[in-house]
Amino acid sequence: MHNVVIIGAGPAGLSAALSAAAAGAPVLLLDNNPRLGGQYWRTFTEDTDRERSQHFDLDTGLILMNAVKARKDIEVWSGAQIWSASHQQGVNTLRVIYQGIEKIINTKNLVICTGAYDRTLPFPGWDIPGVMTPGGVQSLLKGHGVLAGKKVVVAGSGPFLLPVAAGVIKSGGTVLELLEANKSRRWLLSPLTLLENISKIKEAFYYIKIISEGKLRARFGQAVVAAHRGDNGELNSVDIAVINRNFKIKKIRNVKCDVAAIGWGFTADTSIAGALGCEQVIAKDDGVVVLVNDDQQTSITGVFAAGEITGIGGSELSMAEGVIAGLAAAKYVGCNVNILKAHRKRRAKKQRFADALIKSYPVKSGWKSWLNDQTVICRCEEVDLSDLKHAIKELGATDSRTAKLLTRCGMGLCQGRVCGRSVVDLVADEIKISPTDTDRISAVNRPIISPIPLGVLAAGE
Repeated sequence: MHNVVIIGAGPAGLSAALSAAAAGAPVLLLDNNPRLGGQYWRTFTEDTDRERSQHFDLDTGLILMNAVKARKDIEVWSGAQIWSASHQQGVNTLRVIYQGIEKIINTKNLVICTGAYDRTLPFPGWDIPGVMTPGGVQSLLKGHGVLAGKKVVVAGSGPFLLPVAAGVIKSGGTVLELLEANKSRRWLLSPLTLLENISKIKEAFYYIKIISEGKLRARFGQAVVAAHRGDNGELNSVDIAVINRNFKIKKIRNVKCDVAAIGWGFTADTSIAGALGCEQVIAKDDGVVVLVNDDQQTSITGVFAAGEITGIGGSELSMAEGVIAGLAAAKYVGCNVNILKAHRKRRAKKQRFADALIKSYPVKSGWKSWLNDQTVICRCEEVDLSDLKHAIKELGATDSRTAKLLTRCGMGLCQGRVCGRSVVDLVADEIKISPTDTDRISAVNRPIISPIPLGVLAAGE
């Protein structure tokens, strides 16, 4: 019998599992990856020396992963895919594909640590093979030891660009350009936060050293605004623009490359929390996150959340939240445990750094000026900007949901995970209104959390 069910085995999930188990609660830990660690500590071999080359702090991850494996009161289901979740009369029902068979888990106590994925922005040519997210490039390196390309452009905004560029260089690839859309001086907006998070400064210098050894210099106030295919249909070059503070284009140059890794921070994966009915709110960066109280409990009693789904903040904040969520979940099932003041103080410190990230790496509205009518917005359903405009001007769509129904934008295989947020922004911009919270939240919720083969469904529980 599992008193606590935890979804996600990244920094938050591992920390929650260990703190709940240490408090006396048996744990079932579910994760869709084949190995523990999540995206942050993703590995594909047992060769720790090889794996360390792609991680800044793998040792912390190994300590947590080995501790989880060593505990008999933590059962791990790796490769478990949750395709449906519901909440009725105090019971959370998860439908899970595990080892090729559908299983049903009913639990009153749940900790959701589903993390986040790359935020993308559409631009002309972003659907060309060879245009990827930074997370995609890193997943190939960490999860398979595969270098996505030999000549790579890394661009977008946020500190995640640094480890991706460093990983490509350490794996023998050439990073032609490292482009940050915002200005470097934006970190001066939060000097005290930087000083109290010295570990983050050390991490940044670790990546900068590798990048410098690769004879690469980051360029600020620049972005990839278009991509071009070669005769083989794959990526041949990108247009790089110098942009102003609102991301409007000032001048353009062209650079030949075979891979462009472009990302704009992260989007919280609130799919499971939304399916259960947990209250969601709009974060300071206009992303959708799960609302939690001081004990990491959501609006549903007995359901807790930790990590990036409560707000993008990095691995250290995720671990701090995971510890509190695990302790709170254990206390909920009757374990004699308390959340210490030190736990909350550590979380608050890491939360201040997360708030500074939002200040330092905003995504300004000028990105919409990069698009033309032929720019694909929804890659799954091949819907371009002119289709969205037609739905608004000719068919009368007055919100993103109606535009979605009229164009099928966001109704493909990814169910809007990639384009949903951009569609909300573009529709609101065309109508000349501000996006509503309802539009933003509806864009991230989906009844089917992940695709499932009908044969597996028919043979399941």
